[in-house]
Amino acid sequence: MAKVSYYTEEGLKKLRDELNQLKDVERPRASQAIAEARDKGDLSENAEYDAAKEAQGLLELRISKLEATIANARIIDESQLDTSKVLIHSTVEVKNKANGAVMKYKLVAQSEANLQQGKISVDSPIGKGLLGKSEGDVAPIQVPNGQIELEILKITRD
Repeated sequence: MAKVSYYTEEGLKKLRDELNQLKDVERPRASQAIAEARDKGDLSENAEYDAAKEAQGLLELRISKLEATIANARIIDESQLDTSKVLIHSTVEVKNKANGAVMKYKLVAQSEANLQQGKISVDSPIGKGLLGKSEGDVAPIQVPNGQIELEILKITRD
């Protein structure tokens, strides 16, 4: 059974737009590149043909993965979510107990994660450690450098 992922409408729209771009623009371009390489002669010694076929294979793999992701995607109605606990699509303000640094993260599906925008995956170590916690809780989180403790200062939805 495929894994269900939860998205905002915006996040799911981005996935659908990417899929449409791959199907409508990139797929015909890949087919054209194969046709042009085939016209250049002997296929057994045609590196351009081999490269075009390999690129097409990678493109088709990406398309099938996106189709599977979209098929198992669910849109979350954020107004129905509990704001007393950290859930997917929660914005969490945390304080690192070791150094006092305050950070703000939004927990999102893995494909929407973008650290520069403050969006972390619920599947990441920090995301997993924060899920289900309430304001004032301290979450011990195992990271590659050891264990850190994050105190949850505030939970919001935006």
